[in-house]
Amino acid sequence: MRKPQIDYTAVFRALPGMVALLTPDLVYADANDDFLRLAGRTREQLLGRYIFDVFPENPNDAAAAGMRETRDSMLRVVATGERDTMAVLRYDIEDPQRPGHWQEHFWSPVNAPVRGPDGQVALVVHRVEEVTELIRARGGPGGDSRARVLEAELYTRARELQEVNERLRKAHAHEREVALALQAAMLPAPCPTGPHAAAVRYRPAIGALHVCGDWYDLVDLPRERLAVAVGDVVGHGLAAACVMGQLRSALSAACRVADGPAQALDALGLYARSVDGAAATTVVTTFIDWNSNTITYSCAGHPPPVLLNPDGTVTFLDQATDPPLGARAEHVPRPQARTPFAEGATLVLYTDGLIERRTEDIDTGLARLADSLTRHQHSDPEALADALLTDLLPPTGNTDDTALIVLRL
Repeated sequence: MRKPQIDYTAVFRALPGMVALLTPDLVYADANDDFLRLAGRTREQLLGRYIFDVFPENPNDAAAAGMRETRDSMLRVVATGERDTMAVLRYDIEDPQRPGHWQEHFWSPVNAPVRGPDGQVALVVHRVEEVTELIRARGGPGGDSRARVLEAELYTRARELQEVNERLRKAHAHEREVALALQAAMLPAPCPTGPHAAAVRYRPAIGALHVCGDWYDLVDLPRERLAVAVGDVVGHGLAAACVMGQLRSALSAACRVADGPAQALDALGLYARSVDGAAATTVVTTFIDWNSNTITYSCAGHPPPVLLNPDGTVTFLDQATDPPLGARAEHVPRPQARTPFAEGATLVLYTDGLIERRTEDIDTGLARLADSLTRHQHSDPEALADALLTDLLPPTGNTDDTALIVLRL
């Protein structure tokens, strides 16, 4: 398709509503057609002139403050480089056809920066909504002044709320970017697992703040063993990402010195009591021993690991289930269980974002996981991980983040 040639000058002048461009010295650089029409001025009367020489304050109104408020707003934009939404204000304009006669006007202005190549404010976009008729319709000419002021205040509050919502949206988007970058730094690609292929995945939630509480880890252990774990911190955003990093590192260290997964989770639970935001974290840890072809596992409030056997049958490892971290007032040693596996089996660990839906019982999600594993039983770990995400996550994105490990045994 041929790229259209856009005449941006023509676009600017045809924009609906009053829009003008001013230099940082508040001199008119351009104005669109609606601005000229509604302000009652020609382009020649504006361009190159200081805004308040063209539109001075009404000398007949000792309380008038529209010029000062508008000037202060524009200078804030120049100084800070941030958009400034003004309250509805009264700013009378002299009738160009009748010098000395001033017409009452109410305006709702927004001033925004346009940065130049050096990053400094090169222009100020001055967009104005004429709300005089709205104010008069509510209060009536010469009507109740309190009603008119209230109408203006309500209109102002609505505009301010729109501005606040936009700033919150941008702040949330920025926090999401930072949290995801932090998450990526703390969830590197898995270390080599010898001849045993492994795949890991992390899928963030679609919401700006609903990310970064999930983690995965694979830790090489002595005597041909491997520790594999996933966890899920309660909470979202940067705070959850920071807690996640602390717990992941602590569990990784504990697995290297513990006799088994239950002892590793015991150490993690004691450590979590000193970490703000770690309470109610769920974790599952497995120790895989290729000498004995066994998996030893312990689960702290987490969905159970699943073993896909070579014949396509599925076994959920749910015989060592315990409450999440910090759920008990006193420390109680955690249980662990052991199960054999056949060569060529596949171990899958995941967080609840893969299976849980608010409108479903968790057993429905577990059944869906088992069905997907059986249908893709002959896939290698990379292909199987992708198939699970495709089958189980909503096509429009999930409201919770998801971590996943697929390991061929």
